[in-house]
Amino acid sequence: MSSTTHVARSRWESQRSFDELGRRLSEVTFCVVDLETTGGSAQGGSMITEIGAVKVRGGEVLGEFQTLVDPHTEIPPFIAVLTGISNAMVAGAPSIDSALPAFLEFAQGCVLVAHNAPFDVGFLQHFAAQQGRPWPAFEVLDTARLARRVITRDDAPNCKLASLARVFGSTTTPNHRALSDARATVDVLHGLMERLGGLGVHTLEELQTFSARVSTAQRRKRHLAEGLPHSPGVYLFRDDSERVLYIGTSRDLRTRVRSYFTASETRSRMGEMVGLASQVTGIECATALEAEVRELRLIAEHKPRYNRRSRFPEKVHFIKLTREPWPRLSLVKRVLDDDADYLGPFGSRKAAEKSLAALHDTFPVRQCSERMSRAPSRTPCVLAELGRCLSPCDGSVDEATYAAVVRQLRETLLHRPDEVVEAINDRMAALAADERFEEAGTHRDRLAAFIRAAARTQRLSALTRCSEVVAARREDDGRWAVHVVRFGRLAASGVIPPGADAHQFVRELRATAETVRSAPGPVPAATAEETEKVLRWLESPGIRLVEVDGEWVCPVAGATRHLALHDAVNESRRSLVPFADRRDLAPVAETRQRIR
Repeated sequence: MSSTTHVARSRWESQRSFDELGRRLSEVTFCVVDLETTGGSAQGGSMITEIGAVKVRGGEVLGEFQTLVDPHTEIPPFIAVLTGISNAMVAGAPSIDSALPAFLEFAQGCVLVAHNAPFDVGFLQHFAAQQGRPWPAFEVLDTARLARRVITRDDAPNCKLASLARVFGSTTTPNHRALSDARATVDVLHGLMERLGGLGVHTLEELQTFSARVSTAQRRKRHLAEGLPHSPGVYLFRDDSERVLYIGTSRDLRTRVRSYFTASETRSRMGEMVGLASQVTGIECATALEAEVRELRLIAEHKPRYNRRSRFPEKVHFIKLTREPWPRLSLVKRVLDDDADYLGPFGSRKAAEKSLAALHDTFPVRQCSERMSRAPSRTPCVLAELGRCLSPCDGSVDEATYAAVVRQLRETLLHRPDEVVEAINDRMAALAADERFEEAGTHRDRLAAFIRAAARTQRLSALTRCSEVVAARREDDGRWAVHVVRFGRLAASGVIPPGADAHQFVRELRATAETVRSAPGPVPAATAEETEKVLRWLESPGIRLVEVDGEWVCPVAGATRHLALHDAVNESRRSLVPFADRRDLAPVAETRQRIR
């Protein structure tokens, strides 16, 4: 794959700092907050009665904030008993309209910390929205959530604030008053940070993503992410022998790889993989689509043991409608340049067999595999006796009649699946009426497999018929990503530099793109999975087709119009709603749009 990439000096490159490596906990300013309220739900009408907060950095208290808040409503008696805050105490106190702005000013620039943060932060956000006040982009740390990852039953019976305060020897006893509870939460936060420091957690990012499932040895390997760029690309984990263990892709290579060592990644097999890894190689890509395609190709090449998908793209199956005097359907593993018609590829033999059964249920073509002359003379098989085969072997059908059935079958495979849909719908309805639901379910599964395969074949074929498609899309950063696709294969990708001549860039990209030859039948010049990724990008919002060499069209009455309904029904496996959907969709017509 050729790639033309403009390497611009990005924001993170121009100001590399400790932030790029993670913010040291000792240098982060935390605002630990606690609220007292009249109930448990701001949406349900509960009000704030007190706000308490402590600002700390590096173990030093920088300031405290405390205010009662007049809820302008009666405080429930049990709340008054629990907190000690009475109606008389809040009479004349500031309202939330003035207390909230004062707190937000106090907490500005801090990381918010609370014990059971969704409760406290949820109340604050609710009243900010009620006042029409934009909520600051606070980072939030929940000591209760963090404690559940650190504290064991041997340490404390639960992770309530009072229990944790005792574990960490807090100098303040929580008493359901906002400032006291905030002070106790400060001690709990410091206790948790001290305990996790021994496990290699030294930055805010590591603290936010900590999980007990990640071992200390795993954390110590986070240096393997150093040197990787903050850009789209593919990463390869390798062991001491240079063998590739795992391949992945990300829009931000450095951040994604770091997550394997700082607890965002908690899959057990990934922990095992990281334990074996000794290096990580990054391949920078111009666009996210290029990264996804490179990932597929590298997985197919290296077949890493820790990748579960896409390792064996060659293991596919097709249904073939043969070209011979008495055509038949056959299950094959390869598409030949033999002018035959193919349906697929199927990712598994089981799916291919279901589709084959759906076709045989509808069209009584022969199922025997022997070659037949134009005038065969044989004994009919059991299928012929059951009326499921036209039986050309004993002369029961003439060549013209058989050819007419084959033409209908070919039309079903390539253009319009309605014959199969209607036939199996009728059979399912009859079986359901007889309460033979298990048999009806079998036919439903066959039909679903066929519809998915037919839609896939038609979509792939539509793109693989085009010798070249050049398309562009404006990305989130305002720049245009451009891709050159040839016979369904990604041949080049790039991002137009700011201020550059777009037409000249596209011409150069096309000139340096990979030379691709077409493949026979519905098979793209790449794997089906790669072409489907390219298709998803081409069909995404905001795409501009710069050039199309060929006709990118799909049949109006094709399988795609049935696909959504089939997938929905297939997910609800107990349902036997008929699959046929008579809606007509507009054709995908050849389009030529140019970058302006």
